[in-house]
Amino acid sequence: MSFWNSALGAMIGFSLGGPIGGLIGGVIGSKLGGQKAHSSSRSNFTNTQKQQAAFFAALFACLAKIAKSDGVITKEEIDKVEIFIKDRFKLSSDDRQYAIDVFNHAKDDQVSYEEYAAQLASLLGNNTNALIMFYELLFELAMADGVLDESEEALLRKTPNIFKLDFSLFEQMLNKFSAGSKDPYKILGVDRESPFIEIKKVYQKKRREFHPDTLVSKGLPEELINKAKEKFIEIQSAFEEIEKKQG
Repeated sequence: MSFWNSALGAMIGFSLGGPIGGLIGGVIGSKLGGQKAHSSSRSNFTNTQKQQAAFFAALFACLAKIAKSDGVITKEEIDKVEIFIKDRFKLSSDDRQYAIDVFNHAKDDQVSYEEYAAQLASLLGNNTNALIMFYELLFELAMADGVLDESEEALLRKTPNIFKLDFSLFEQMLNKFSAGSKDPYKILGVDRESPFIEIKKVYQKKRREFHPDTLVSKGLPEELINKAKEKFIEIQSAFEEIEKKQG
């Protein structure tokens, strides 16, 4: 993401518009002094560029809103964001600073979590898998201290509706991130009483949907491909465990 600290980044923010565009433009524009983006740049970016920029900015904005929702950002939440930045996404020093600036700006701005999430949903409406991964990252942060606070839960319960995802995803994520929860049936989101052939169909569908190559082709930011690989391996391992149990 070499454009984050450049006028190009500010122009992408301008071309996106809405709260996410305003966030990108505000964070990057503050570093540019008198340089400004012009409306003539509005058509210079592909949908993939815009979606990647929106995903990344909205992610750290929504992480900030989740962390601040109970009034206090805990050390565990800060540590989790640092893990995302350094280990999960392996950001360069410039991009790391951008992510921190977005987080710090969003935690205190007047834009709501719902507004950021709604714009992202409108931009990624045809990329359900990217939205699911986004939701999973938010859940991971909320559960960083092992407890889902009421205010965090309220936001996370709203999100599937904003993203037009199956509401059962909330319970799936809650089960997944609860302490000690490694149930392969819950990871796949299937009932343990379901016939094996039906479980296999669910597995094959998720395997296709979350294959890293599929997500790359849909414009998922490269920084999140490692997350996609982790999820793909998790799905694969869960099915293999069920397959062994059922013989």
